[in-house]
Amino acid sequence: MAHWTTFDKETERETKRLVRVIGGVQDEDDQNFQLAHKFALSNFRFHRYLDVNSHTVQRRVEGIHEKLMVHSDVRKAESWTGLTEEFLNSPLPNTEGTKSDAHYGVLSLLLFLSTTPLNTEFTERPRLKEAEEEDSFDWATYLREGEDADAGPDPETPDWSEEESEDDDSQQPISREDSGIQLDRTPLEDQDNNNNNNKEAPVTWTVGEPDSRLWLEHHVVTPYWVPHAPRFPHSLHLHSNLLNVWDQHLYNTDPLYLPEEKAFVTETQVIRETLWLLSGVKKHFIFQHQDGKVTVRSNVVVTHLTPSCLRSVLDHVAVFGQAVFRLQRFIDEVTGHGSEPSPPGSSHGSSHGSSHSAKRGSEPPFRTYQAFVWALNKYFTGFKQELTTIEREIICKDETVTLMAVLERLNPHLAQIKVLHKVFSTGVAEVPPETPNVVRASHLLNTLYKAIIEYDGAGEASEQAVALLFSLWTETVRPYLEIVDEWIVHGHLFDPAREFIIQRNKDVPVNHRDFWYATYTLYSVSEALDGEDRLSEAASGGSAGEPGGAGRRQLTMVSFLKPVLKQIIMAGKSMQLLKNLHPKEQQERSTRDAERKSLYTRFLESVQSRLCSRAQSPEAPGAPEAPGAPEQQATRRSLVKMQSIISQHLEVQEVHDPLLAINFARLYLEQEDFLQVFSGGALAVDRSSQSVTVQTFELTLRCCLYPHIERRYVECCGNLMRTLKKDYRLLGYLQAMRNYFLLEAGDTMYDFYTAIFDKAQEKESWQQLSFLNGQLQEAVGQRHPEDSSRLSISLEAIDPSRKKHPVNNLEVLTLGYKVPWPVDIVISSECQKIYNQVFLLLLQIKWAKYSLDTLRFSDFTDVGEPPADGLKPKEPIKQQIHRMCLLRVKLMHFVNSLHNYIMTRILHSTGLEFQHQVQEAKDLDQLIKIHYRYLATIHDRCLLREKVSFVKEAIMKVLNLVLIFSDRWRAGFGAWRIESIDKMESDFKNCHMFLVTILNKAVCRGSFPHLESLALSLMAGLEQC
Repeated sequence: MAHWTTFDKETERETKRLVRVIGGVQDEDDQNFQLAHKFALSNFRFHRYLDVNSHTVQRRVEGIHEKLMVHSDVRKAESWTGLTEEFLNSPLPNTEGTKSDAHYGVLSLLLFLSTTPLNTEFTERPRLKEAEEEDSFDWATYLREGEDADAGPDPETPDWSEEESEDDDSQQPISREDSGIQLDRTPLEDQDNNNNNNKEAPVTWTVGEPDSRLWLEHHVVTPYWVPHAPRFPHSLHLHSNLLNVWDQHLYNTDPLYLPEEKAFVTETQVIRETLWLLSGVKKHFIFQHQDGKVTVRSNVVVTHLTPSCLRSVLDHVAVFGQAVFRLQRFIDEVTGHGSEPSPPGSSHGSSHGSSHSAKRGSEPPFRTYQAFVWALNKYFTGFKQELTTIEREIICKDETVTLMAVLERLNPHLAQIKVLHKVFSTGVAEVPPETPNVVRASHLLNTLYKAIIEYDGAGEASEQAVALLFSLWTETVRPYLEIVDEWIVHGHLFDPAREFIIQRNKDVPVNHRDFWYATYTLYSVSEALDGEDRLSEAASGGSAGEPGGAGRRQLTMVSFLKPVLKQIIMAGKSMQLLKNLHPKEQQERSTRDAERKSLYTRFLESVQSRLCSRAQSPEAPGAPEAPGAPEQQATRRSLVKMQSIISQHLEVQEVHDPLLAINFARLYLEQEDFLQVFSGGALAVDRSSQSVTVQTFELTLRCCLYPHIERRYVECCGNLMRTLKKDYRLLGYLQAMRNYFLLEAGDTMYDFYTAIFDKAQEKESWQQLSFLNGQLQEAVGQRHPEDSSRLSISLEAIDPSRKKHPVNNLEVLTLGYKVPWPVDIVISSECQKIYNQVFLLLLQIKWAKYSLDTLRFSDFTDVGEPPADGLKPKEPIKQQIHRMCLLRVKLMHFVNSLHNYIMTRILHSTGLEFQHQVQEAKDLDQLIKIHYRYLATIHDRCLLREKVSFVKEAIMKVLNLVLIFSDRWRAGFGAWRIESIDKMESDFKNCHMFLVTILNKAVCRGSFPHLESLALSLMAGLEQC
């Protein structure tokens, strides 16, 4: 303790203060105080934080200085550099030397704090240095002690100071008339701000400094923008005075020619304002903004060009300047950096250029527009760097720079700006202001997609445009891929701006039985078709759209998502359902997926891997296979093989068309020189290289984007299917539906329906819910107790006219089965209605079969007495019994044939096929479709469809005849006449003949092959006449 330094003592004291303030413990003898004190000291002395890197801090300081210079804040830049240098060279308490780690540590802390500004305007306050104490000791008197004082010839003459005289003569303030190219200000802006600049930072020059006035004369621009500006000196050569020659010619040839007042500018000034216009500056002298259009001032001339020649060139520049202005205004509106309001009527002049943000001023722009603006901003950043390079070359004056040379140099960029403006006009500006965001986003992405196809049709002439559009599309599509990734990975469709083509219906919760059908809405966009698009749409059999615009509009969606739209929807819904079924497991999985790469990142990496694998292509001798890309290599081999086959075919046909060969090569082979550089997670396209064609663009999507979505689809849907089958007994519930509704549990359902049939035969009332449910629970509870609580019977009213036929009395029954969630998504109430229709048909067939099977010959043993009316029968009793037995056998053959056809040929074989398809189902939607298709199949094959209702009516007539026949059999001969046998035989024969004829015709046409067995069986029982 005796060797403590001042720093150690201060550290001890401040640490105790820190413990008192944070811990709230004031007593230093307290044990908690001592523990906290030791913990704080230990962290101060033995911390693991890295020392500050002085080089990093210095680079950040220089970067801020450069940023201020770029934004023309020269005073702030100079102040920033001066303050940081002064701080680094100043001593600190308890610190030896300057520019130490402590200096850089404090400066690093300030830099980190600057990332969260206070949103206040910084104003530097003058800092007055403490004046040094003057030494009051008279050293002159002390040193001259003992010498004679010589006052000189004139004692009143004051002391001469060279410095003061020089300063008095040289103070001649000169104001700056123009800020010049270096500060990136237009002449009009500098002219407006002259007075302020003079007040804030007056510029002075000193006679003693060499060439000061000469430097000003070379660097200060003559104010050509003011009226009656002084003429600048120029050469007297003929070529430099073409304007005077032309004016003289007009004066000599046109007697009415009247010279107008002209504003003379140099070609350098024209170039400078051209660069300003293309860089987005709004205030110029040569160019003017009027109602959203860029025009050229009419009286601006140069001495070496005629006015019409200069005007034609500047009009051409103004067109691109207006395009840059519209694009820049869109960027400012989306980013919220618009510096000034649009003038009245500017939206009309710019074709709704600013109406896209006027729709909902309070709402921020949706993410697709933000990504599009980000891509545009990246392009304009590079474009402005090129403009800055040209400005520096003009400033250096190392070589002659002409307007035509600058435009020739900027031609590639101007062509790209034309492409960007066309895409912006079609995809953004022409969209009505009240259009929903989903339509805006879809239309923009489709416009980019179609633009790639359009410009690729020009071949090599539009490679730069295709490369630019591809990079633009890659940036713009990022929000869509992020929405898809969030949905198919975490089950959350995060789309606050409602820009995605699939939108969530929040009124339907996840645990609702209609979740799978009514939760999401797919939006389509109606777009106009060109002539070629209409032809291709008609050739592909597409719908014509609205009646009023048939052939002109079609319903489309985001084009690049069409091939995998079903997989995206299935994976998203499956993931959301899984998240609700196992919330804890999905939360743990989400935690594990925190470091997982997004779909967009994997797509970019796949594109990079695919395009960089060109050097390792299989056809190169000795080139190894690209690791991790077997599918891409297989696709590559197939395309190379296809291209070689086409080449051989052209040779065989003696077709020597080099242009056709080039197009085939571009169709099936990748471009070798197309490179993509990934920096900072962003895709940068080398626009100087050959671009990717639309064929390889689509191939890139199939190989680099779609496989990632397909794999996620297989994983999500596979997990959901395993969960439903294992944890929620989906297969068990499907089997239960077949057991009870399709009577596959024969012994169980036999006990149930025979009790009903017995009561019906005995003419007792069986249509009682207590009786029916009791019989059902008793039958099911013995063999399947787990299903007894789920099954129930209900009664529904039927048309009284149908009660005339006994077989229709069973139609009052409705069997119900309670299916839990989420299995009710597959086994819905609509499915149970179809199950009930088949169940009632089977009950009617079973009733007829049971009625015939329970008839006994012992019912005829007591027959021998004549009928009650005493009339003599037309036939002997034994012959009547024989006819009854024959009719019973015929009816039994018919009913058994129908029963065997339904139970074996239809239900059993179709059920086996259904079970196999259920095992092979990949997703829940496919399983639902398989289940519906299965129900539709048995519904049709059981002749329950409305189209074949006449066949069912004939069958029902036979079944009703069976029930009547059974009642009369049991009633004996005394209860009916012999004519009833004739009528029953006649009715059965007619129905039998009708069914055989209809079924044979259907089998011969081949439309119902499954009816062949029933037709043959019924034909075998038909009487041969």
